[in-house]
Amino acid sequence: NCLDGLDVPIVSVFDASFAEEHHADQQPITRQPEDSSWRYGANMLPVDYEPTRVSWPIFNYPYERSREALDHLLKQGEIDPFHGIMMRYISPVDGGWAMPTITPCMQLLPKGFKTQPYRSTDATVFVVTEGTGRSVINGKTYEWGPKDVFVVPRW
Repeated sequence: NCLDGLDVPIVSVFDASFAEEHHADQQPITRQPEDSSWRYGANMLPVDYEPTRVSWPIFNYPYERSREALDHLLKQGEIDPFHGIMMRYISPVDGGWAMPTITPCMQLLPKGFKTQPYRSTDATVFVVTEGTGRSVINGKTYEWGPKDVFVVPRW
């Protein structure tokens, strides 16, 4: 499973996007796809790693590992009444945000679970990977299932 989320709208607002053409038809692969997880994702860092303010060394968080963590937390029985089981992805460098402009999280709502209503000052994009359910947003009910994407606006 792969999910890719972009912050294109905010980048466009600031007119900060750019592109650079590569001389070949396809950019050469210089590292294996799992390289960043091996290098930074095992609660360790390379001994000579020097973080910068704009350094986010992992951009690939394997779904299976994240899902397994949520399953283990579900077995512990500590379910938040507003979010179910919800964890945010972090930078392994300092435990801070995984990205500077988006807060990526993974959420598990157990079968039959009904969240308590809540409000948020930021819009939230939901991407459904498993299961089905429904959400009431501003008084309107939305049904959702795998591969659905929906946005809950800020209040």
